[in-house]
Amino acid sequence: MKNKCFFLLQFFFLLIGLNVANAGEITVAKYAGDFMSNGVGARALGMGGSYVAVAEGEISAYWNPAGLARMIYPQISLMHVERFSGIVKYDFLGISKPFGKTSTLAFSLARTGVDDIPITALRNPNLPVGAAYEDQQGNLVRNWVFVEKWTRYVDYVAYVSYARMWKENWFLGGNVKMVYKGAADHSAWGLGFDVSLLNNPWRNLWIGANLQDATTTFLAWDTGRTELIVPTLKWGAAYPFHFYKFAVTPAFDVNTQFENIRYGTQANIGGISFDFHEGAELSYKNLIAFRVGSDRGRLALGAGFHLPRLNIDYAFLSHKVLGETHQISLSLTLEDSKFKRK
Repeated sequence: MKNKCFFLLQFFFLLIGLNVANAGEITVAKYAGDFMSNGVGARALGMGGSYVAVAEGEISAYWNPAGLARMIYPQISLMHVERFSGIVKYDFLGISKPFGKTSTLAFSLARTGVDDIPITALRNPNLPVGAAYEDQQGNLVRNWVFVEKWTRYVDYVAYVSYARMWKENWFLGGNVKMVYKGAADHSAWGLGFDVSLLNNPWRNLWIGANLQDATTTFLAWDTGRTELIVPTLKWGAAYPFHFYKFAVTPAFDVNTQFENIRYGTQANIGGISFDFHEGAELSYKNLIAFRVGSDRGRLALGAGFHLPRLNIDYAFLSHKVLGETHQISLSLTLEDSKFKRK
């Protein structure tokens, strides 16, 4: 098994080398990986995106794949998001399966898209808008704008995740991710890796870290241009505790980016920028939960219902300029003895 994993990693790194070697223009592009920063799961998003150290369930494949090793049963996750008043559609599907005593394997697919984008043109590009002219049939017409064609902008990310317990209270994980971007008549393919850890050092305290795009993810466009996505470090802490019939989970995350974004973030030291995520969840008898958070200073709210084998979660995220975002996700857990981790 170890030899197979070793040769598989060699193969992926060889793919990276071949694509970069054959590339034309190579550039480190700001925001090139922004489509992979949207987050997954209404539970996490309702807590303001502070989920790196919480890392529970199949959605851990995105936030912190090391958390997958704590799963006991297989789980299927679905999510649909209407971002910015419905302009952007964001969907996620994930399947995870524990195996052996300490390991978990997961497969996930995310799609972000803006569909039905009109491409407009003037009937006579040599005249101003609204000008009168004679067409080829001799008719007097106005030079109005019309829809010449429809297009879309779409991003796909497929994750293959693996996690295992390293030793007591230590969990390690990682992702191999394949990326496809389509922008009108052009497209790009990419490959990247994430590595993560999760630790329970003291009482109920959990700390986690996820280095996304650890080897610098590339995007090779059909135009000959290659964009490089630099690493992002997500790290944070959570301290869940119980009182009476309630469970409380406060959490705090920091996103550290190294792509020299100075003015689009909450804080920066030179070319290193920082965004902050805070949140908390209050649940009653593991039946109903309420969440509140701050996603880079924007208010996030959420609620969840825990039914037998099924979790239903909703989250709301505000935005002063682009409108509101509504998120719904489902998690189906196959709680059956034949699926339980041995």
